[in-house]
Amino acid sequence: MTVPRIWRKIPQYYNLIGKKCQKCNSLYFPPRDVCTHCGEINLQNYKLEGNGEIITFTVIRTPMPDPEGEIIDIPGRQIPYIIAIIKLDQGPCLTSEIVDCSPGEVKIGKKVKSVFRKIVEKGPRGVIQYGCKFKLI
Repeated sequence: MTVPRIWRKIPQYYNLIGKKCQKCNSLYFPPRDVCTHCGEINLQNYKLEGNGEIITFTVIRTPMPDPEGEIIDIPGRQIPYIIAIIKLDQGPCLTSEIVDCSPGEVKIGKKVKSVFRKIVEKGPRGVIQYGCKFKLI
């Protein structure tokens, strides 16, 4: 991801900022420009609370390569790690890593909350991207 794109997505990544339709109150994350329920184009920024539950998950047991085929080194990431689809209490679903637990602790239906963590670091002098991940509560 390029530096300008990372800067544009800071509200979304750092604060779970989505969009709320002013007409039908539908919530979206990631943000979108048009409501899929009513077609409204006047969507306002909306800060999601960051609490939800695990809908499904998978345990990743191999390192993840970047688009160029290089292994992405994420300091502190242990192998295996857990990726889950989380349904936020306010409605939207999102995909995120579950941190600070072992794979055996993660179950469908468990409650989670968002935490601020390092997402990726591109090389020793590259861009460091932070954002929300989730942990069990």
